[in-house]
Amino acid sequence: MAETIIRAGVIGHPIGHSRSPLIHRSWLARHRIDGRYDAHDISPADLLSFFAAMRDGAMAGCNVTIPHKETVLAHLDRLTDTARTIGAVNTVWREGDRLIGDNTDTYGFAANLDKHAPDWDRAGGRALVLGAGGAALAIVHALIERGFAAVNIANRTPDRAQRLADRFGGPCRAVALDDPDLYRDANLVVNTTSLTMGEQMDERPWPGLERLADGATVTDIVYTPLKTSLLNAAERQGFRTVDGLGMLLHQAVPGFERWFGVRPAVTPALREQLVADLDRHA
Repeated sequence: MAETIIRAGVIGHPIGHSRSPLIHRSWLARHRIDGRYDAHDISPADLLSFFAAMRDGAMAGCNVTIPHKETVLAHLDRLTDTARTIGAVNTVWREGDRLIGDNTDTYGFAANLDKHAPDWDRAGGRALVLGAGGAALAIVHALIERGFAAVNIANRTPDRAQRLADRFGGPCRAVALDDPDLYRDANLVVNTTSLTMGEQMDERPWPGLERLADGATVTDIVYTPLKTSLLNAAERQGFRTVDGLGMLLHQAVPGFERWFGVRPAVTPALREQLVADLDRHA
């Protein structure tokens, strides 16, 4: 009798850090789906054979993490408009013998804020994005889609901020990281850098935050620690804050639906399960 189990997974190199198996296995159990979701350590040299096997039906699709988010493009037959605009893929699914690539980080970022900070995308808003790396690409794309009137990008290396601003154009412009007016009148601040990752202290100074617009939202895509120094500083100033764990959870939703045919929910129980896992590995 032919095997009916649906297989998906996540690829990276290394891959031991990924929390994706915990998320997707929880949904598989909740919906009683006969499926598997596994982590695969795939070196760049093995990408061709991995995707050849997927084309032949070995898997319904996969998530993609570092260092493959850009190199995977060469192995796919079609990209969604979002993936093409961003130039990176984190979700792949199979249609017949064709492989389709998407980037769900844009969706995950916006869905997290939609849930925890209603009206974060108020019309004509001004956003400040800290960092100009790969994560910033997806977030700037989300801000443009949501109609922000100004998207300022600040990076330790100014040239990278300028290249990102030039790539999207429109409301985007590069600004100096040491500009004393960096935060002035911004309705939204997004940290996409690794500056706050793995912090042991939560009192890092963030001078200028007090110049944010009334009712501003501050979010950090870092989720280790869950409450970063930026979020702590913003809370002390009385601003609304959103941590980065929700982005990780929400970006997983579209892929699961593609592979397993059910749209899962991001629940408080799932978040608590992920927080407990992070605490165990802290």
